Amino acid sequence: MKLEIGKIPNDLLEKLLAFCSEPQRKEVMSRPMVGEDCALIDFKNDICVVTTDPITGSDDEIGILGVNIACNDLASAGAEPVGLLVTVLAPPGTEFSTFERLMMQIKDAATALNADIIGGHTEITDAVNRIVLSVTALGRGKRENVVTTRGAKPGDDIILTNYAATEGTVILAYLFEKEFCREFGEVFVEEAKKLLSGISVVKEGLLAANYGVTSMHDVTEGGVLGALWELGSACGYGIEVDSRKIPILEHTRRICHFLSIDPLKLISSGCMLITTPNGEELQRILLQNDIKASIIGRVTFGKEFILNDGDTSVKISAPESDELYKARRMKGLI
Repeated sequence: MKLEIGKIPNDLLEKLLAFCSEPQRKEVMSRPMVGEDCALIDFKNDICVVTTDPITGSDDEIGILGVNIACNDLASAGAEPVGLLVTVLAPPGTEFSTFERLMMQIKDAATALNADIIGGHTEITDAVNRIVLSVTALGRGKRENVVTTRGAKPGDDIILTNYAATEGTVILAYLFEKEFCREFGEVFVEEAKKLLSGISVVKEGLLAANYGVTSMHDVTEGGVLGALWELGSACGYGIEVDSRKIPILEHTRRICHFLSIDPLKLISSGCMLITTPNGEELQRILLQNDIKASIIGRVTFGKEFILNDGDTSVKISAPESDELYKARRMKGLI
């Protein structure tokens, strides 16, 4: 079976995860499963939270993306970033100045999150034709604040922080810079690029963990709809979401319309799904801390994942290849 580019389909991923479903050490508190991005290790007073992620869908600003995406995973478990292990694989002919630029991005992003770079690996290899960055992040969380994706319960409100497809908007602004400048103007493109500064969800993750929530899940590949499917699959309950309540920036709408792609299925670091029985109260706390928060739906006793717009309802299906890869095909990069 040949697989499409992007994440391995979840039904196939579950088959692979079956090989490592039972922890052998008592310190290991979690097992790998679809929808859970972090591992939990019991260190008595505190919980060590670990995650890892590669950057494969972008060639620009990958140091900033890599650090934030990994740390966002930690925040979705209620953990504060502490240290980062960075692996860089670069093709033959890569200039040393490229590594310097990349490491400056990584260092600046880590400093902004009060995290240290504690190790990694750097290599020139003909196994890749462009730079591949992988970041492993270690975080510390209070035992009572640790949050999983599978903790959502029927009756919980579903909150989405910030805006859908922010990361995708930034990546596409770099990827289609010339085309967008002709269509929308240079100011529009520069504004879209600057959205990169808003892809961290660490602040809201830690606030929500301290408040007490049932689950959190940062939105990445597969977009908001993919993350909702993963959340529902992890908790085992149904989901009902109103698409009209999902906030999307005008830059994102215009870019996605121009490329004929769905913003709700576009890679979306910069927003987080949070479930809680007290959505309005948590929304108020987040807004008081300058974090946009929208109640977009609720968890139900059913098993179906439903998206409605007031007139029609459709089932949210398992995520397929991210819309970003459709755009890369248009560009002739795939």
